Amino acid sequence: MQNFEGLAPAMAKALEKRGYTTLTPVQLSVSDPAIGHADALVSAQTGSGKTVAFGLALAPTLLAGEERFGRAESPLALVIAPTRELALQVKRELEWLYELTGAAMASCVGGMDMRTERRALERGAHIVVGTPGRLRDHITRGSLDLTNLRAVVLDEADEMLDLGFREDLEFILEAAPEDRRTLMFSATVPKEIAALAANYQRDALRISTAAERSQHVDIDYRALLVSPSDRENAIINVLRYYDAQNAIVFCSTRAAVNHLTARFNNRGFSVVALSGELSQNERTHALQAMRDGRARVCIATDVAARGIDLPNLELVVHADLPTNPETLLHRSGRTGRAGRKGVSALIVPLSARRKAERLLQMGNLKATWATPPSAEDILARDDERLLSDPLLTDPIGEDEAATVDALVARFDARSLAAAVGRFFKAGRSAPEDLIPVSLDARKPRDGEAPREPKRPREAFGASRWISVSVGRKQRAEPRWLIPMLCRNGNITKNEIGAIKMQPEETYIELAADAVDGFLGALGPNGMLERGIRVTALKGTPDLSAAPRDFERREGFAPKRSFDDKPRKDRRPAEGEADRKAGKPFKGEKPFKGEKPFKPKFAKARPAADGKGPAKPTGKKKQY
Repeated sequence: MQNFEGLAPAMAKALEKRGYTTLTPVQLSVSDPAIGHADALVSAQTGSGKTVAFGLALAPTLLAGEERFGRAESPLALVIAPTRELALQVKRELEWLYELTGAAMASCVGGMDMRTERRALERGAHIVVGTPGRLRDHITRGSLDLTNLRAVVLDEADEMLDLGFREDLEFILEAAPEDRRTLMFSATVPKEIAALAANYQRDALRISTAAERSQHVDIDYRALLVSPSDRENAIINVLRYYDAQNAIVFCSTRAAVNHLTARFNNRGFSVVALSGELSQNERTHALQAMRDGRARVCIATDVAARGIDLPNLELVVHADLPTNPETLLHRSGRTGRAGRKGVSALIVPLSARRKAERLLQMGNLKATWATPPSAEDILARDDERLLSDPLLTDPIGEDEAATVDALVARFDARSLAAAVGRFFKAGRSAPEDLIPVSLDARKPRDGEAPREPKRPREAFGASRWISVSVGRKQRAEPRWLIPMLCRNGNITKNEIGAIKMQPEETYIELAADAVDGFLGALGPNGMLERGIRVTALKGTPDLSAAPRDFERREGFAPKRSFDDKPRKDRRPAEGEADRKAGKPFKGEKPFKGEKPFKPKFAKARPAADGKGPAKPTGKKKQY
């Protein structure tokens, strides 16, 4: 039995029941009896157990020496979190931590039924967890009474300021009693957080763990250099290679989330999406699907970068590079939590290598530069997992003996082994064959010799034609059509031949041996991005009846050359003399309010000896 010295008995029993044997550094710091009821500004790395830490820190203030809470009336503690998911997660953590104390919990978060929350507050709650905007609404409407409040906790305070909740936080803190205890927990402490603490805390203790000043030691950072057209294929290979129980793929936009979700669903991955456009109910179901194993990959925007705690998250993939090192740290901090190991993989196109290097340097992170796992690496890893699968070493049960004997009697060992391998690999997406990339491939830096010019492309061989449902009227251009085809169809630009642009569609020539793989990558609907559809053609398209160029279509006048336009020089050279004299030259009228140009010269004074030409005063008016 573990002895947690200095903790309330109910807290110690809850930790033992949960399987805790030791406390993390931040938990030990805030639960020190020497702190007493003082305010505190606490900074620690993401995943260091801050939720349990402030739960332990609140216990002496809320219980006041008692083992259990009395009848629930108005709240004794208020916990403020930046997002709905984090607030609900904090509530779940505090429920098991305070289970033996009889504490009543309530949540007030955006997206939930406000009437249900109001009824819960009317019934009484000892601890209320919520988001800033919804808590302010309840205070304004009079449904949240802060009269008896003893403590306020700001979780992820830096994120709340980044999201624009400063006014809401100040409103809540000013509405709370002045003698309350205020605890602020933040991954970083910028100037804004320090100013907020100075205004709303009294003689606050500054608590910082040693881990805050270094990178997450339980996270293996890997920067994977890829060809730009292979970005999505590289993500597929990373997911297949690590085969993580839970993984998050971070994108920069909602459109990218929707695209990758559809792509990975077609490839057989169990995927859910998480972005700001989803309702609260949809986001809750997505996270629950990850927790109970119905989904293994979450495609998310940065809305999920803070506070989301998935118990078995082993892999974080940055499909789009973050914009700053803080976002990189918080994204990566979803894994490697509470002593578990994790991998953070940055997908780095060749053109973005310098950006990735700057991000890692500014974040004081050391990453291993490599190329994504190849198809051979993934197949070899599959064989290793198969040979180490416990199903092959578990003893044969009595109810299985008859089936095993029948299989052994009917089939030889090689056939049974082949069947086992097929069953193991069934449902797993086939790995992608990536374009080879050199780790030394990058743009020349200042002072370096430029790279060798590209060799001319060889003559295009056997080919087939496809039709794309955009043309000149939709402002289609090869400069964005070619990357889109390469990105979605797993082809390279060397496998694209002639491009014939028409008013309503575009005919594109592809290498014959690449067409089947291209259409298979698009799926049965043959859809690219932006609702663009691809259709395979039989033979060569007939362009004889189609307009030959944009200008010659009916209803369009030919473009006029610049040489056809008469030139109107505003101030010809022959009018320069008149201009200097302050007179408008022929054909020119002064603008409204414009005064004619008059040169201003310095006044002259005679020479000191009375001889010689006059000398200027040395002071000239500026004009």
